[in-house]
Amino acid sequence: MSFLPIFAVYFIIWWITLFAVLPLGMRSQDDEGDVTLGTVGSAPARMRMGRVLILTTLVSAVIYGVWFAVSSYFGISLASLPRIVPEFR
Repeated sequence: MSFLPIFAVYFIIWWITLFAVLPLGMRSQDDEGDVTLGTVGSAPARMRMGRVLILTTLVSAVIYGVWFAVSSYFGISLASLPRIVPEFR
């Protein structure tokens, strides 16, 4: 497999994983008891974006590794799934 499909699949997995990892460990300003004037109480108190990006990269690498192993060793890919959309002739 060439670099472009590998990168495309990993990129999609990374973005989906980002939105799953983003709320992990987030403490709101209400939780901390220190709401800044002009902000909503549910806003993050401290946003640790570096930690989120590293965790997202690690989790998505594991997910991609599982996908790559399944598609390489067992021959299961997206083409193996049944076609849902009918063919129009």
